[in-house]
Amino acid sequence: MKREFQICKRCVMDTTDLEIVFDENGFCNHCTNAIKRLNEVYNIDPEIKQKKLNRIVEKIKKEGKGKKYNCIIGLSGGVDSSYLAYLVVKQLGLRPLAIHVDNGWDSELAVMNIHNIVNKLDIDLFTYVIDWEEFKDLQVSYLKAGVIDLEVLSDNAIVVTVHRMLKKYNLKYFLIGFNYATESIMPYSWIYSPKYDALNIKSIYNKFGNKLDLKTYPFFNLIEYLDYRFFDKSRSINILDLIHYDKELAKNLLINELNWRDYGGKHYESKITQFYQAFILPQKFNVDKRKAHLSSLICSKQISRDEAIIELESSLYKKEMLNEDIDYFIKKLALSSNEFELIMKMNINSHYSYPSWNGLFKKVIEIKNKI
Repeated sequence: MKREFQICKRCVMDTTDLEIVFDENGFCNHCTNAIKRLNEVYNIDPEIKQKKLNRIVEKIKKEGKGKKYNCIIGLSGGVDSSYLAYLVVKQLGLRPLAIHVDNGWDSELAVMNIHNIVNKLDIDLFTYVIDWEEFKDLQVSYLKAGVIDLEVLSDNAIVVTVHRMLKKYNLKYFLIGFNYATESIMPYSWIYSPKYDALNIKSIYNKFGNKLDLKTYPFFNLIEYLDYRFFDKSRSINILDLIHYDKELAKNLLINELNWRDYGGKHYESKITQFYQAFILPQKFNVDKRKAHLSSLICSKQISRDEAIIELESSLYKKEMLNEDIDYFIKKLALSSNEFELIMKMNINSHYSYPSWNGLFKKVIEIKNKI
């Protein structure tokens, strides 16, 4: 049944998330959980956080002694990963290997930012390049499947690549730019998780793709999936949660120290992410991810609710740019205008409409709980 529209009285999440729940005060489950989590992992005594950070850094240095690198970081060129790189090298004195997955959608600005960062910080960069014909066919398959999370394809490739590089260099630590200060809220109904579900990706591709031999696109096999999800001893560490992370201050530092340039939106360093978040999601799925991003900032007290509402009133796309970006998008994916219009009108389907390891795991848990 269609719900009556309701917006949270504390953040800006609303009933465009079909699973949102409100309490008697009109506060939603997202900001309630986010504030609780922030108090647990972020809003704690600075001295305690500093001691925890020092212990982690000492452990990384000790276990990485004699190795070329002592940790791995992801580098997209966005503000979080760029600031992480600066922090890890300049303030923590670590020796990271930076990893970037090139899926054919990097903006020129992202390429420039990454180039400036690795040169200014004097760190090695490993770029894993996915064959464009393969990635293009995978993305068109996802569009035709009608599933919401197009970014599964990029995120899976990153997870698999990083995991295998950790194995290659015998490293344990992957330092990530994710942080609760700016990313504490994201509805499950807007994403598919965990994203490294090769069975789901292959099932969708086998039904809608051209059945190319996917030689460069990285997949976990079932053993790797189970190992990574349940037994892997490597650690992903949210270093930014152990410092006072202010996004605007971080941007200013990057601009002054690394000649970094802003993209104008979260994750807009990738052209496909920009188009997906600013056009496909709102037009087809009625999802504006700015609500989650801005609500996260409200919960960490980096902006006010009034400021977030004003931001949401601004257009996702400038009119003069929209038609140009649509043309760019469909040409890059070798679609016609009619094909793209048809895709946008197709039925929406759950990822779980297709075979998946995540789905099988969910069923096992349900059976176990019943028993």
